[in-house]
Amino acid sequence: MSIGVHNIGQGCVTCLDHDEHYILTFPNGYGRQVNALISILIFNALSILTVPWIELGGECSINCSKTGYNASIVFHTKPFYGGKKHRITAEIFSPNDKKPFCSIEGEWNGVMYAKYSTGENAVFIDTKKMPTIKKKVRKLEDQDDFESRCLWKDVTYNLK
Repeated sequence: MSIGVHNIGQGCVTCLDHDEHYILTFPNGYGRQVNALISILIFNALSILTVPWIELGGECSINCSKTGYNASIVFHTKPFYGGKKHRITAEIFSPNDKKPFCSIEGEWNGVMYAKYSTGENAVFIDTKKMPTIKKKVRKLEDQDDFESRCLWKDVTYNLK
């Protein structure tokens, strides 16, 4: 049993220090809980529910029109049998190049490793060691009617 959300559209991230604008697409989201039915005896069956989890899946891209650099990212979903959750692979390209200068693999919520075209291997990022930064959100009364938290406030209240 699962539910999938297909994210349509794109986002824009601006790096003010470099005057760079990155257009990116988003992975799909999945809520998973697999039911396994195991027959123990002829008339007896046991239903084992796994612990539910959220995972990302699908292909994404990041492009900078100013520099021409771009990345292709794949969020891998966990196979039904075996495999790991939260796997990611990515390739980063220089402007006008068909061959990536950097390949990345690992877990998007853990450690990712980079392999450069020079042969160098390094830790790209360890998300477990990153500090948590508290969100800065305007008070509800200062938000416009269609800003996310204002729009969904009744749903959030009832879920709590």
